[in-house]
Amino acid sequence: MQSGSVALRIGTRGSPLALAQATMVRARLAEAHGLAPERIEVRTIRTTGDAIRDRPLSELGGKGLFTKEIEEALAAGEVDLAVHSAKDMPTALPAGLFIAAVLPREDPRDVLISRKAHALRALPANAVVGTASLRRQALVKRLRPDLQVVSFRGNVETRLRKLDAGEVDATLLALAGLKRLGLADAATETLDAGAFIPAVGQGIIAIEAREKDAATRKLLDAINHADSMTALVTERAFLTVLEGSCRTPIAGHATIADGRVQFRGLIAKPDGSASFDTSREGAMGEGAALGADAGAELKQRAGPNFFPAG
Repeated sequence: MQSGSVALRIGTRGSPLALAQATMVRARLAEAHGLAPERIEVRTIRTTGDAIRDRPLSELGGKGLFTKEIEEALAAGEVDLAVHSAKDMPTALPAGLFIAAVLPREDPRDVLISRKAHALRALPANAVVGTASLRRQALVKRLRPDLQVVSFRGNVETRLRKLDAGEVDATLLALAGLKRLGLADAATETLDAGAFIPAVGQGIIAIEAREKDAATRKLLDAINHADSMTALVTERAFLTVLEGSCRTPIAGHATIADGRVQFRGLIAKPDGSASFDTSREGAMGEGAALGADAGAELKQRAGPNFFPAG
């Protein structure tokens, strides 16, 4: 590479959070390889999820809404790597692409944000909670069946403005995103990950690359966080067995300590009226098998009628 030339091109969404995450990846790559940050180009790509804002995500065809166009650019060689929130990535990736690296996981928990109460349990009866996530909807309804849950989309800043305007009484967001935007103080209550299991991949920045691009793969190896990758592999194996999409509330969270993986997974009805959960523990090298086994158990226990058709 010539001095001053563009060394790498990163594809990302254009939201403030997505750009913050891409900038984090650029900084780590620049530091690891002694590159000037400006030699790593950040290219914004508009996705289907960004373009369609007036319909619930669950009606738009499942996961991949925030990754499809970026992955197309990656596959075509228009960018060298793609930076995603891991929880937005589809269960099956396009042929020839893979998750090459992840950054250290940020706090994966959800937070409640409200101007009406200090905690989820303290919201008034029949209060309105806004969320775009069927998982959050199901977990809210499981804990507080009296609450009304409405579809609530937009980037973090948009949702906070809608909340201040009184469109809803409360909303739920990922603490990781708030932290990366410097908005952690906006959280009213941080929800316990045991009672309110996070989404698969929540808090993890995933970096996708082409399988045959050995040069980029080698550069990314230097910034991969092994424990966070193990956790993500475990969680995505769970999701894969359940054929997870935006139409089924699925939660899965793995933690790594002392060379061991601890995993907890859950599936639920969107209205919170029924749910099944399970847990696994094993060696780090067993993560994928543990996640898949947990998914198979819940699929068997729930039965075929538990999941939406189509």
